[in-house]
Amino acid sequence: MSEPCQQPPGAFAPIIDRARCEGKADCVVICPYEVFELDILPPEDRKALPFGAKVKGFVHGWKQSFAVRADACRACGLCVKACPEKAITLQRAQD
Repeated sequence: MSEPCQQPPGAFAPIIDRARCEGKADCVVICPYEVFELDILPPEDRKALPFGAKVKGFVHGWKQSFAVRADACRACGLCVKACPEKAITLQRAQD
């Protein structure tokens, strides 16, 4: 079986849509490079969310996924497919 992650580390980075993420940890579980961790969204980051996302965040205890090791991402897309909220996209890293 071939390696699904074909890009060099750091060529792409996962971007998490804070208005969509519900902290269900599917990305944490599936990522082979341990790019993601769950944590609590800081109060200063909550202010910019739309009302519906604030309600959802409150209900879920503000738990969300964070790409704490984005430089290890190899763009396999497993996190994008696994996220039930479709909150993750991959973006080419800036040079």
